[in-house]
Amino acid sequence: MTAPSLDILGIGNAIVDVLARADDAFLRSQGMAKGAMTLVDADAAQRIYAAMGPGVESSGGSAGNTCAVAAALGARVGYLGKVADDALGGVFAHDIRAAGVRFPSQPLVGGAPTARCLILVTPDAQRTMNTFLGACVSFGPEDVDEAEVASAAVTYMEGYLFDPPAAQAAFRKAAKAAHAAGRKVSLTLSDPFCVGRHRAAFRALVKDEVDILFANEAELLSLYETEDFGAALAAVRAEVGLAAVTRSEKGSVVVAGAETAEVAAVPTEVVDTTGAGDAYAAGFLAAHAKGLAIAECGRWGSVAAAEAISHFGARPQADLRQLVAAR
Repeated sequence: MTAPSLDILGIGNAIVDVLARADDAFLRSQGMAKGAMTLVDADAAQRIYAAMGPGVESSGGSAGNTCAVAAALGARVGYLGKVADDALGGVFAHDIRAAGVRFPSQPLVGGAPTARCLILVTPDAQRTMNTFLGACVSFGPEDVDEAEVASAAVTYMEGYLFDPPAAQAAFRKAAKAAHAAGRKVSLTLSDPFCVGRHRAAFRALVKDEVDILFANEAELLSLYETEDFGAALAAVRAEVGLAAVTRSEKGSVVVAGAETAEVAAVPTEVVDTTGAGDAYAAGFLAAHAKGLAIAECGRWGSVAAAEAISHFGARPQADLRQLVAAR
């Protein structure tokens, strides 16, 4: 087996993020469920965008954020995702490549426009997301480059991409290509509402194909339909070789076979929770690529997550390599 040329290959919704501050009254006026990710159509996206305050725009999407943060930590990273041949698609491609991420995907011509996620951050640092998937819904098995998958030690897939039906087939194709090449498959569950929409499919994918699972506590409880965290942890331990479960200020729990590591959260002032889970996965996988112990992988994840939530926006604004080196 040849050595991988990439540490991580992300597969996800290629989305341009638009972040703006808002109060609870604005969320109520727009009929939004606070803290949730809601899929919206083009008309709703236009209406919300017009009503939002001034925003910050950047390439985003869950796996895209993870890839950018992992690259900032020195990992060799690639990304597959569908953008349109339009202005926002150009913004996404330039931005993610500038972050040090290989982006070989071809743009969609003559179809839906590039996706955008309208993110409202309330004073309590919670983020409420309204996502217009646009060109993302066209991502299918034909967009999975098996050579790219085979070149990566870990193929990391985001649960949000599970909404378009063709993407589920793409996930399975990528997983099979990774395992055929002797590589690992990683999945983040992304959102408890997403898990609720696709629980059976997620359960099958996790059990049959996933080697490294990322979830927060709510997502894991939803996946196994229980309110007992210990029971959910036992269930995932039995099905997945390595799982990292984040618990906000309680830190995270990492399980691998009989091994368990409880990792403390890194104290910080919480400004914006956007991208916290994405950054955690990035830190964890970047450390994992170096062959570090699971507790140290969790610590890198905690450091990256703390940096992400300490400022507005999901991309790092500090030197993450220095932060993980400072114990």
